[in-house]
This record gives sequence, C-alpha cells and structure tokens, in this order.
Amino acid sequence: MSSSAHAHDHDHDHDEGRNDSRCGGGGNCADIAPAAPAPSVGRSFQVSGLDCAEEVAILNKVVGTKVGGAEHLAFDVINGRMTILDSADRLTDDEVAQLVATTGMSAKPWDAGTASEDQAAHLARQRLFTALSGGFWAAGFLWHIVETGMGGALGLFAGHGEAPMPLAEAVLFAVAILFGVWLVAPKAWSSARRLSPDMNLLMVVAVAGAIGLGEFFEAATVAFFFSLSLYLESWSVGRARNAVSALLDLAPPTARVLYDDGSEADVPASAVAINARFVVRGGDRIPLDGEVVDGAGAVDQAPITGESALVPKEPGDEVYAGTINGEGTLTVRATRAASDTVLAKIIRMVGDAHARRAPVEQWVAKFARIYTPIVMALAIAIALVPPLVLGGAWDYWVYNALVLLVIACPCALVISTPVSIVAALTASARAGVLIKGGAYVEAPGRTTALAMDKTGTITMGEPEVAAVHPLGVASARDLMTLAGALEARSSHPLARAILARAEADGIAVSAAEDTRTVPGRGLEGRAGGREVWLGSDRFAEEKGFGSAIPVDLRDRIEGAGSTLVAVGDETGVTGILELRDRIRPDAKGVVARLHAQGVKTIVMLTGDNERTARAVAAEVGIDEVRAELLPEDKVTAIEELVESHDMVAMIGDGVNDAPAMARAHYAIAMGAVGSDAAIETADIALMTDDIGKVPWLMGHSRRAMSIIRQNIGVSLATKAVFVVATAFGMASMWGAIAADVGVSLLVVANALRLLNGHKADAPPSGGEHIGAQMASGALAHGH
Repeated sequence: MSSSAHAHDHDHDHDEGRNDSRCGGGGNCADIAPAAPAPSVGRSFQVSGLDCAEEVAILNKVVGTKVGGAEHLAFDVINGRMTILDSADRLTDDEVAQLVATTGMSAKPWDAGTASEDQAAHLARQRLFTALSGGFWAAGFLWHIVETGMGGALGLFAGHGEAPMPLAEAVLFAVAILFGVWLVAPKAWSSARRLSPDMNLLMVVAVAGAIGLGEFFEAATVAFFFSLSLYLESWSVGRARNAVSALLDLAPPTARVLYDDGSEADVPASAVAINARFVVRGGDRIPLDGEVVDGAGAVDQAPITGESALVPKEPGDEVYAGTINGEGTLTVRATRAASDTVLAKIIRMVGDAHARRAPVEQWVAKFARIYTPIVMALAIAIALVPPLVLGGAWDYWVYNALVLLVIACPCALVISTPVSIVAALTASARAGVLIKGGAYVEAPGRTTALAMDKTGTITMGEPEVAAVHPLGVASARDLMTLAGALEARSSHPLARAILARAEADGIAVSAAEDTRTVPGRGLEGRAGGREVWLGSDRFAEEKGFGSAIPVDLRDRIEGAGSTLVAVGDETGVTGILELRDRIRPDAKGVVARLHAQGVKTIVMLTGDNERTARAVAAEVGIDEVRAELLPEDKVTAIEELVESHDMVAMIGDGVNDAPAMARAHYAIAMGAVGSDAAIETADIALMTDDIGKVPWLMGHSRRAMSIIRQNIGVSLATKAVFVVATAFGMASMWGAIAADVGVSLLVVANALRLLNGHKADAPPSGGEHIGAQMASGALAHGH
C-alpha cells in the first residue's frame, strides 16, 4: 500500500479495446499467432464432415478465395462450425452451401439448437457405413475360410498375387469397399479436381490401385480401416465436445421461485426474470447467478472456481449457477439471466476457444499440406522408376507405391493435436482456469518472465487496521470515532477496514456531515461542529500539518509495507492509522514454485511507493520491483521485458492493468468470477483470486505440450519405419493400414488423458473464499 495516495482515489484506467493479437507495442507475432476472431462477429455455418485440419485447409482454399482470403474465415472444428467474418466479401447462404458442397461436405446456417443433433446424425452415419464396411469385410473373410480353410485365410495376409478370387468373395469385399469409401469419395474427387492431394485422395487412390491389381481383400481392408479411422476421429472430437457440454449439466434446468405471497413453484431457469427470488435447499445445485437475501450456508464453488473448500454464504454474498449449496437453505435474488451467467460465459468461451489455434496446430496443418503432395510424388516415383529404369516387375512396385500411400496418410498426425488442445482447455476450465484459446495453452509452459500487480495478487486486496497511533491528548477511541465518522458512508475497502476495527472496538459510529472526497488525497467533512479530515501524509502536508507526523513512525509504517492514514481536524493531526494489506499466505511458496518451473524473472509492478513495494517483494521472494508507476509506466516496463525475454506474462485485474496486459505475450486475470470485464479482456482468467493456480497452469501447459509432442513423434516414427520397410518391399497394405489405425487409436487415447488433468494436476486449494470481486475494487492507488 502507498502512503503517497489514499485509496479514495477511484480514477481507474480502463482499456476495453485490447488487441488480442499481441502484435503491437512490443508483442511478438512469432511467439503467439494472432487469435482467430470470435465466431460471433460474422455468419456461422454448420459444416457436416468438418472433422479435422485437413477439412479446414480445403475450406480455406475453396471458400476463402471467394470471400477475399482465408483470413476472413474462422473455424471451430470441435463443433463443426465455419464462420464467415463481417470483413469478408459478401456471399449468400446458398452460395456458401454450394461452394462447400463442391468439397464433398455440406453446410447450412448455424443453429445452436440443432447443432448437437446434426453432429450426432453425422457420427451415426459414419458409424453405420463403417459397420457395414466391416460387416461385409468380415463376411468375405469368413467366405474365404470356408472355401480354403484356415491356411488359405492366412495366405490373404501373407502377400499378394494369389490366384483370382472367387466371384462371391470378390463381391462381398467390393461391397465392403463401397461402404468404406462412400463418405470419403466426394472429398477425394474434390481434391483431385483442385489438383490438391489430401489424405482422402491418398486412400481412394490406394484402394483403386489395389482393385486394379485384383487385390480385393487388401482394398477392402484399406477402405474399412480408413473409414474406421475417420469414425474414431469424429468420435474423439465428439468426446472432447461432450466434455465441454457436460458443463451445461452443472446448472439445473429449473429454479424454485418464491413469490410475494409466499408460494413457491418450479419454473424453467431460462424463464426466471432478473430480481426474482428463488429458494436453494441444502444439497441442491444453484440454477442462476444471484445474491443471497436470506439464510446462511456453505457453497461448493469447485465446479466454477476449482476451490476445494466450502465457501460460507450469508445475505449480501454472491452465488453462481452450477455451484452446490452444501448446507442450510438460501433465498437468492437472481442477478443474471440463465443465458448470461458466469457458467454460461465459460461454456461459450471454451466452446469458441478452439477457433484460436495454437502454433503447434498451425505447424501440423502446414506440415500436412506440404507432406501429402511429396508423398504422392514419391509413390509415383516408386511405381515408375524401378520398372522403367531397372526392369522391375510392374505389379510389385505399383503395390509398394500403394502401400506407401496408405502408411503415409497423415490422419493420426492431424487428429491428435486439436483433440489434445480441446481436452486441455476443458480440463483447465474444470479446475477454475479459463484459457481463452488454443494459442494460450502452449504459452504458459514457455514463460520466462512474469509481471504481476501487487494488490489483490500478491496481497489479499482487503486491508485491515494493523495499529492505531493517537497523537497529543487524543485517545485511540477518539481517533477511531473520528475516522469512522468520515468513512461511515463509504463502501471502499479502506473504509470497510476502518469501520470493522471501530465495530470490533465497540465504537458506535455516527456519520460525518458534508463529506467529500479529495481525489488522490482523502476525505473531508464536519463532525461535532468542527472540520475534520482523513487521508495520506501528503494530504496532511498540504494542510500544513506534515511536521506533526513523527518521522520515525512514518519510516516504520512504510518500511513494514503498510499504509499511513492521517486523521485530524482544523487544529492539527489527531493520530495515525496503520493499515496493512495482508500478504497471501501461499504467495512465497507460489513464487518459489514459479522459479523452480523455470520462470527466470518475476517482477512486481505497482503504484505503491518504493519502500512499501520492496518490503512486500523481499518477504515473498520477488526478483525485481517497479514502484510508483502510472498505467503508461507499466506498459513501458512490460515492453522492456518483452525485448529481453521469449515469453512474458502479465497478471492483473483485467481492467486497470489492461494497457500493460495488452503488451505482454499473454495476460492472466486474477479472480475473474463476477467480473465480466476480466473474463472478456484477459487471455487466461483464474476464476478465483488464488495465485496458486498460476504454477498449476504452467505445469498443465507443459503436460499438454508433452502429450502433443509424444503424439507427433509416435505418428512420424511409425510412418518412417513403414516407409523404409516399403522401400525394401517388406511392408503389406493391410499391415500399413492396421498400423495407421493403431497409431490413431493410440494418439486419441493419449490426448484424451488430458481431460483428467484437473484431477491429476489439481491446483492447491485457495482456502477460504476471500471475495469474488476483482482487485480493481480495492486500493486503486496500489495498482
């Protein structure tokens, strides 16, 4: 806290227009790619068949060229949504649908009410065709066993070039092929017409080539397993989507509304009006955000904030939809509509977050676009060069080329990254950490410098009167009576601290008359027929009473990191109040963990005076202190950090610190529950004011990136092994597709492990709920 300014200076610096791209004022575009605009700023379409980055690339080429470029499109693969931004060239909905149809996919205007049904129908269609393909493949295989015995069946796997297949068996395998490629063929044809090979074309060419060689069994195996692979891809995306949708189940569909005549009735939560009262019994989930007006209890806020401890609630306290009333009956006044609750915002933001793709996702997509044509060219070379140059057998080398096409399919590679990102986003939301996009899943794990505000971040943001120092003939009781009179009409944190101390001392407070705030200084008014005042030592000096404050007392208060508040009347200084913002009990341990995780520089940015700030920093273990800063000074400090560090994070309240947060590579808002501005401005929002979640976030980020790297490594290593085996004629087509599907299963399972990250890496409990409001409401001068 500062002794140079009083907390009644409420002049805040708001910056609602932050630039999320971080490319200006010191941001580094190379570190964090610009976030895709939120899908709400354009027209959205439900695209059936939009399952992975391959389809995104196709739609960017086909639709992007007609709307002025791919930068005018945004995609949410998890929800199968394509958004044409308002900046795009105008196309009608019918024109968009026709363009998408040329890619083998279909599109219709987005309808949130039917989106989940459409997704379920698409998955059911994939499941049906995959099952039919597998069924006819199995029937053909059984026919072969009946005709030739088990030894003949094993011969199917031993190689190719056997005697012509019986007609009935060939028909069964042909039907299996038909169902296997039915959903893929339109995309493959579109790819061929655009001369832009993708994995769908690779598979269809491999199947057609195998049929041309008379290898119906291997063609059917490729078709079935590729269809199964695509179904697994859609299923895994749906699994991640369902994990997000499960958040919807947190809020009960009805609320028990209490009417003025005392009667009660269950009403759909969506129909409850703001200011209506509803009853929440012990053990019930709270249906809407609201303010407790009657009753007392303890609420489990873990579904929203990740806090493990029950939070006491009494009249005047806020409660949130989706949380659980543990004991007692609460009467709550609704403060937000069901569509506008904190929970609803979290669900929308997590659902939209994947549109902001992580750099690693962009790398995978670019790699696949380059990799696939190279593989196509290599396969053609394998098919033509040995027979033409070395006199090799045509069927042998064409078969090896087809095997290469199969194993080179980048399906496992492109599927693993988006599923991993969404699983990480969902797990963090469950843990009370709202990450606003895939780009910011990767960033925390690479953080090398961290700048943080002091008040409400390192300290509690709720001051208390630590000591009362009467001067002259005044008593401590006289001093508190006078201070309480001036603060009686204020709800500011310093005022609350003074009034709480007066109440604890048994002092009855009568409000002063004609009180007025002197910005940046303090308060003035009349009490007991005399002019009275309260404020900073600078205020006392301006009134000509600065010398009345003992120098040793001033030095001791500032050296302890406390705030000096002088109280007096027209005759001089009556006494000094020492107010202290308590340092968070876990702050020192959190700073130590951040250092251990590789954060080289932790900097405190504050408006407090130098001595106060250094006292707090020394106790906590912070590396550098920048004190007595104005908002523009904080921006300069962040720019200096950005120039010397690869990844800089700024932790603040999302409003006061917005200019500085916008200059950092990414920004974290503290205690975002109840603060719309904080949720909307920061890249990552901690849903409570528990700073202990910052090291958890960094650990979670590293775990997510580790799993993504594992998946990419396994995918590429498997392909490399089979490419080498194919070059020596040691690989078969069925073995290649089985390996590819096996790797797809493996990477999906590995990615979905992240859904349990909120349990495996659970952040330490923040203990008792300190207050859901953001720190901007406390001690504005200390920011």
